[in-house]
Amino acid sequence: MDVSQYLEIFLDETKEHLQNLSDQLMNLEQDPENMDTINEIFRAAHTLKGMAGTMGYKRMQNLTHDMENVFSEVRNGTIKADGSMIDILFQCLDSLEEYTENIQNTSDEGTNDNEHLIKALNDILAGKGSAPVAAEPVKAPAESVAPAAEPAPVATQADEAKEKWRAISFTDTDKKVLGEAKKQGKNVFGLTVYVQETCILKAARAFLVYKALEELGETMISVPSAQDIEDEKFDFDFSVIFITEADMDKVKAAVMNVSEIENCYIAPIELEEVKQDEVPAVEEKVDEVSAAQHATGQTPAKAEKKAAAKPIVNRTVRVDIEKLDVLMNLVSELIIAKNSLVSAAQTEGITSNSSVNEPIEYLESVTTNLHESVMKVRMVPIESVVQKFPKMIRDLSKKLDKKMQLFMSGEETELDRTVVDEIGDPLMHLLRNSADHGLESAEIRKKRGKPEVGSIFLDAYQDGNNVVIEVRDDGNGIDVEAVKTKAVEKGKITQEQADAMTDKDAIDLLFQPSFSTAKQVTDVSGRGVGLDVVKSKIESLSGDVEVKTKLGEGSTFIIRLPLTLAIIQALMVEVGGEKYAISLGSIQTIEDIAPNEIKFVQNEEVINLRGDVIPLIRLNKVLDNESTKGPDDNLIVAIVKKGDKLAGLVVDELMGQQEIVIKSLGKYINKSKVISGATILGDGEIALIIDANALL
Repeated sequence: MDVSQYLEIFLDETKEHLQNLSDQLMNLEQDPENMDTINEIFRAAHTLKGMAGTMGYKRMQNLTHDMENVFSEVRNGTIKADGSMIDILFQCLDSLEEYTENIQNTSDEGTNDNEHLIKALNDILAGKGSAPVAAEPVKAPAESVAPAAEPAPVATQADEAKEKWRAISFTDTDKKVLGEAKKQGKNVFGLTVYVQETCILKAARAFLVYKALEELGETMISVPSAQDIEDEKFDFDFSVIFITEADMDKVKAAVMNVSEIENCYIAPIELEEVKQDEVPAVEEKVDEVSAAQHATGQTPAKAEKKAAAKPIVNRTVRVDIEKLDVLMNLVSELIIAKNSLVSAAQTEGITSNSSVNEPIEYLESVTTNLHESVMKVRMVPIESVVQKFPKMIRDLSKKLDKKMQLFMSGEETELDRTVVDEIGDPLMHLLRNSADHGLESAEIRKKRGKPEVGSIFLDAYQDGNNVVIEVRDDGNGIDVEAVKTKAVEKGKITQEQADAMTDKDAIDLLFQPSFSTAKQVTDVSGRGVGLDVVKSKIESLSGDVEVKTKLGEGSTFIIRLPLTLAIIQALMVEVGGEKYAISLGSIQTIEDIAPNEIKFVQNEEVINLRGDVIPLIRLNKVLDNESTKGPDDNLIVAIVKKGDKLAGLVVDELMGQQEIVIKSLGKYINKSKVISGATILGDGEIALIIDANALL
């Protein structure tokens, strides 16, 4: 059986189950007696076993099978969940994640049998006699998986099966096919297959039964229909009329070979038993026939089909991110074309003509709505990234021998899928940094009057057109003097520079490559790799990272990211006769400043704006071109903000607001941090996009 077509679905669903398993094991560690958690872990292991078995991944199937066995005993109350068992289960989870990663990369699970884990799980089972047995069996809650039902007596199933076959209505065509099969010496069997009631993936089991039958003959009629079985709209049995050259025993053996099949009743179908599908000649007789059928308890196949036309439950579709990228590119091109049309209309001076103006305005409205809709489709909660961190903090707590806990909020905050895919590593580095460098040991915390258990916080929230993610801890904070001393030792700065350096500039040294204040290298951190990765990754996503710290009280790392990287609202400006774009998200206000309002602080131009001293950045100097303004002209200043910092960008002219498509300049033009990309204007010209964050 070729299962490669199901690989993507298998990987998606396996990752969901592994995450669920991780969450539930964390819960179990806090509350080992919780039957809901125990049942959920049993179900997750059981489902993973079935999926791995279906796909032919034997090692994964074996490991989950033994995990399921252990939890079967925990559910029955014969074994108690304790710390050592949970540690082993977390190791099993790591191994399952390794299998999944191998399958994703190579379609093969690898050669690691994890015999030590299978032995550890079997040792838990072997030692169950010595464990205290509950006086009364633990009563599982109503929603837990029911114990395996006793097979119904064969005589009952046989009668029931025959009734199901008799209820099937055959058309003239069906009768002809059956007659032809008999003439050719083929067998026609009726089968009713009973699936175990503990089976979670009953549709998958039914699918495997059909696959097994396909190899032996032809399935003529299925009750319920194949579509209903696929949608799990059936109880724990289904019936099939089957044409084959194989004998009855071989067919039954093929069906019973599928796991979790409780029983299969099979018997030959004789043509005399076949019921003709009656079609009334006159429309008026339909009601009479329906009434008669209702009285005899028979429901024709047609009525069943009509009743089955219920609203579809499954309303979601899995879409490859590359398809969304293509869609986004097409929307981008549409916006460029729309801008060209607007530009052409203005050039021709025909915007006053309402017959042209109205369609253009309508087109603008439609393209904006289309862009917003595509953006919403691409938005995903950051939950998919942060949900793996509680387990990571648990592992670090054991490895570093520090007591710590992680508190998260705002997991539902949404970001563009491409950004979400990229922020996992930076957040992981910041959390590891807090755990290793930030939090003190339990003894030091006790001396300082802090709780022994350190706290790490991960908070996400939306702020205008940005998403802010904060990682903070109640640890030691950053020792600025220690950072300066280390920087002088490493030759990064001179002692004079260190003495003149502000606290903020000293903290920025931590983001330099291969800079670490750790006394010794550990396998958690201390190699100087981490914060520089955070900074470069966040800046590559057009975001920024800021640090606030107080010695002895803790640190906060604040990451700001744009909601989207593809299409933004921008302010179009002119500097030295050239057109530039500045993201509206970073602009606070536009000011008209007289030359006599400019003051100097440390030989740098500043303005005093409503009580704030704001440095000026003359864009013509940054971009190395001649300003078209005279020295006595008023200055047009765009006040931009990055975190708590403000600056005024001096431009020559304002051209207005425009929706622009960001185009990458590629890896060849990566030296200039001031330019974050380019856009194509309506008249076909290129305008560079100013990165206000980099300028600040």
